Amino acid sequence: MITATILAAGLSRRMGKAKMALPWGSTTVLGQVLQVVRSAGVEDLLVVTGAAREAVEAICLAAGVRTVPNPEYESGEMLSSLQIGLRTMPPNSQAALVVLGDQPGIQESVVEAVVRARIESGASLAVPSYERRRGHPWLVGRDWWAELLEMQPTQTPRDFLNRHSDAIHYVQVESASILQDIDTPEDYLKTRP
Repeated sequence: MITATILAAGLSRRMGKAKMALPWGSTTVLGQVLQVVRSAGVEDLLVVTGAAREAVEAICLAAGVRTVPNPEYESGEMLSSLQIGLRTMPPNSQAALVVLGDQPGIQESVVEAVVRARIESGASLAVPSYERRRGHPWLVGRDWWAELLEMQPTQTPRDFLNRHSDAIHYVQVESASILQDIDTPEDYLKTRP
């Protein structure tokens, strides 16, 4: 089983407001991400919350998705949210699909391709690549979780991927969406449907 760990704890400093709850089509930024991941066939979803927790949890409740809070969201950066997600994984989950909650442009086909890499090749680290640049969502098998959980607050998931670049199964995609998250009002206005 694969569990999508959706990181949605950020402070949205550059946006100036809770970006996960911003309108996106008929839903919200986070709601769109949840829909795409589910449509791609990933049934088990876990959202790590932090800033704007009530708004994020309301979106998740409406979507029937469970949440876990990151008590260190103000100081912990992305790694702390990933670690919280990994600690909360169901025992039968064999891989985590690491998804950014502020990446509503991700495409179903990309999520499917990353998951398929795990299923078909047994890849324990599968990362999408567009024009030789790594992006999200990426998949990490349970055999790597202990190392991620032992990483220090000064480190990042990128450090982990850089350290194990030789073990990565790269999934070549034709979509720049894997590189695009929404950080600023300009990002939002430029990409909003």
